[in-house]
Amino acid sequence: MRTRSTVTSLVTSLLLTGALLATATACAKNDTPSDAAAKPRTIKAVEGCGKGGWTNPSDLAPDRTPARCSPGAPAPVKLARTRKLTIATGTLAAEYVAPLELAVKKGEFKKEGLDVTLKVLPTPDALPLLAKGDIDAQWAAPEAAVMNGILGGFDIKWVAGNFSPDPKSRSGLWVRLKDGESASHVAMAGRKMGTMIGKGSVIAYPMDTALKKHGGGLDKIQFQQLGSADVLTALQNGGVDSAWLLDPVWRKVDGDRRYAFLGGQPEGEPLGGLLFGPNLLKEDPDAGVAFLRAYIRTVNTYFADDYKTDPAFVTELAGLLKTDKSVLESTPSLRMDWEIRAGTTDRLQKAYKAAGVSKGDPLPESRTVDRRLYEEAVGHTS
Repeated sequence: MRTRSTVTSLVTSLLLTGALLATATACAKNDTPSDAAAKPRTIKAVEGCGKGGWTNPSDLAPDRTPARCSPGAPAPVKLARTRKLTIATGTLAAEYVAPLELAVKKGEFKKEGLDVTLKVLPTPDALPLLAKGDIDAQWAAPEAAVMNGILGGFDIKWVAGNFSPDPKSRSGLWVRLKDGESASHVAMAGRKMGTMIGKGSVIAYPMDTALKKHGGGLDKIQFQQLGSADVLTALQNGGVDSAWLLDPVWRKVDGDRRYAFLGGQPEGEPLGGLLFGPNLLKEDPDAGVAFLRAYIRTVNTYFADDYKTDPAFVTELAGLLKTDKSVLESTPSLRMDWEIRAGTTDRLQKAYKAAGVSKGDPLPESRTVDRRLYEEAVGHTS
């Protein structure tokens, strides 16, 4: 998402989902629960985390405080043998990828005995590689292609979140108002939406939610797939009636009374993050926990609060992401969050069904999510 999570076009998702399912039997290890879940692991209390290092997944309050440990916590626990890990990501230029990039730059993974390489790969290309063990993890989201892949036999689970939006963010669904309309009275059924994000992306869930508040729904609007540079232009020149605008594009229409913001990603609910395959779920969960420990420590040390209030850090971040500092400063800080809320994959699959891009019956959360590795990293025991 970006929502600010990794995005995949509808056309690509639909074309490649068939390929994923066709190869699932060959490249999936098996369909049993991950070793991290099946075998009891010793979990010790972690200094600096305590009660604040974990929140109940059932807490869906938009204003909930995300889990936080003290800066520098959880402390590194170096593995006896160095592991080389390859992590796929759709981009290295998006703000939501910054914790991973900074963890590499600051040596947080090395402190754990991990030699981490971040490799740019689109989600559909990376999924079969993740299932086969050719890569170790994926910084992405549980998109429709992921759910369909798991249904087909891929041993992949969502193991950590990435972020939720700041309440001041207006990244999301924008509509050009007709005469007599206001933000509280917009008829969305039958309108044309421009988006670079397909129905198979996690953004389908908040998109469907926002549309239904205004008489629409994914099945009641027309979609027009556009390039990232064309979405705003099409909205402004009348080519489409509405658009899903990402950071920082929405700033171009914010405050203009001709347009209204109808909703974005749910506050307090990450929709993407880390996907693990068999390498870190089954074969080497110690390395999986070590990776999450470094990621969580980076969030606690550098992204715990409103990190954009520190000009020096914003400058460092802009250099890391190879973007202009002014672009970063034009939008609120992301609310970095490594936890996964209860029921998120249920809600995502419901949206995929409404969009017509899901296969088969919905998967239970036990097949799609594994929180145990990040719980171990912060020392939480149920």
